[in-house]
Parts: sequence; C-alpha cells; structure tokens
Amino acid sequence: MTVADRIRIKGERVLSDHYGTLKSTTFEWRRNDGAWQRMTRDVFDRGNAAAILPYNRARRTVVLARQFRLPTYVNGYDDLLIEAAAGLLDDASPEDRIRAEAEEEIGYRLRHVQKVFEAFMSPGVVTEKIHFFVAEYDPGMCIGPGGGLADEGEEIEVLELPFDQALAMIDDGRIVDAKTIMLLQYAALNIFT
Repeated sequence: MTVADRIRIKGERVLSDHYGTLKSTTFEWRRNDGAWQRMTRDVFDRGNAAAILPYNRARRTVVLARQFRLPTYVNGYDDLLIEAAAGLLDDASPEDRIRAEAEEEIGYRLRHVQKVFEAFMSPGVVTEKIHFFVAEYDPGMCIGPGGGLADEGEEIEVLELPFDQALAMIDDGRIVDAKTIMLLQYAALNIFT
C-alpha cells in the first residue's frame, strides 16, 4: 500500500498567498489498523531551494554569508544569521540556481559544483526540499563583492572563515542555521578529514 492509497484530501483553503502559499488542508489518513482518521494541517509551500558550501582545501577555509532573517529575530535570535549561500529554485535547475546564488550572494563564479544530498528541512509544515552542494573555490573565482540583491531586501556580508573556526561557531552558538550545520558537518566528514 502506498501513501496515496492511505490519504483522502477532503478540502483545502488558502490562508495566504504572498511569499509562498499557506493552505489549511483537511484530509483523512488511513491508520495502520485500517481506521480512517480526519485531520487538518496547515502547509506552507514556498518552493524548493539549493544551498552551497564553497571550500578551499589547501587553505582550509569556507565562504559563508551573514544577513538579517526576520523569522529568527521573531523567535528570539537577536543577531544576524550566518549561513551557507542559498536560494529558491524559481523554475531553474538546482545546479543553475546555486551557481547564480553564489555569484549574487558571495561574489564567486564557481567552476564545479557537486551535489551531495537533498533534505526536507521542516516536513511537518513546510514543503521545501533543499538541494545541497559543495564546490572548491580559489580567490581567482571572485568576480565581485557579493552582497545579494537589494531589490529582494538582501544585504549580505561575505565571510571567508577558517574551517575549524566555522565548526567551533556551531559549538558556541554563532552558527544556528540547519542547512549550514549540515554542510559543515558534511565537510568535516568528507572534505577536511
């Protein structure tokens, strides 16, 4: 039996359609004992995304971004967020989108990007799946200051950090972004071993 055999969508109501689409969905779920249980859940669809960790193996450095994120502030985090460059796919392939995001946000034209995994970040309420990439960089790949797109409200500070310092920033709470932690842990296991 597939998931499609176990669910009956009974109704959807759009609650918001601004930055993404927030719907309240009523459905019936067939439990393991065969009984049907009626539930309502809110689901936020903002599209899928891609994130990248540029690294320099010889220098043992990584490039990250620091910027303001309203949701983290609203949840009590009173600092700018340090994170991997990332962005919504907007109908582009994950590889094409992440190359464009790297140029816009951190100012690097990366030659070879390697997809390492995909993950749903908050599957209880958000549809978003992130495609995770790593790419080796060198200073000659820097084509500009980065900073993001002002018309999208971006004001990004580019950070080139020693890899060990970036890992320590997870431990001391300066890096709290899940996608960035996942990419740094990937690098610890697979790149900077």
